[in-house]
Amino acid sequence: MQPLPGDFLLSVVMPVYNEQATLRDIVAAVRAVPMRKELVLVDDGSVDGSRAILAEFAHLPDVRVVVHDKNRGKGAALRSGFAVARGDVVIVQDADLEYDPAEYPTLLAPIVRGDADVVYGSRYLVDPEDPQRERDSFHHYFGNRVLTFFSNLCTGLNLTDMETCYKCFRREVLVGLTIESRRFTVEPEFTAKIARRAVRIHEVPIRYRGRKFAEGKKIGWRDGVAALWAIVKYRFVA
Repeated sequence: MQPLPGDFLLSVVMPVYNEQATLRDIVAAVRAVPMRKELVLVDDGSVDGSRAILAEFAHLPDVRVVVHDKNRGKGAALRSGFAVARGDVVIVQDADLEYDPAEYPTLLAPIVRGDADVVYGSRYLVDPEDPQRERDSFHHYFGNRVLTFFSNLCTGLNLTDMETCYKCFRREVLVGLTIESRRFTVEPEFTAKIARRAVRIHEVPIRYRGRKFAEGKKIGWRDGVAALWAIVKYRFVA
């Protein structure tokens, strides 16, 4: 792939569904990262106050808002965001506060150096400079490790955190890549499809503050079962 231009544009694609409690804070955190970027906010049929909050940002020059008339799921929201993203590099950002946009330079570094085309931010890689960083709960940790193991088994990759939100990649990776998943099965689908391509995939350690279901966490055991099925399905489906 061609080297990135010195003034490359970063597209941050953020699905939003009923995140009024954190939306202003996460948008402010993304916009505060000192690099040339655009923020693509995709309202996925929110029924709380999220859509009204997004309207406050729509006039900003570095923000673009896409609206779904009804809830279609994270995969559909990412598909809409990817379709309008203009950046040379794309980062996926959740609208809660579990993932810190201050990690963007860490995620981008292997791509900027020319060492990678895709970078996953791993919650489970040990960072020697931050060994005491907050960990996920045991049940989510165990579930994610099981899903990552089976994904690696099917793709031949050696990831530690397939389910991470933080996926950063050159825009060219999206060319010809069709996301079919509507919900959280987008993670194993994306991983399976890029594993078939001649792209260089790296992982970097990131900080993470997992929220609980009482705080609005949306992923449950049914999503884990669906992810297992998706891992098997996209092992054979292009």
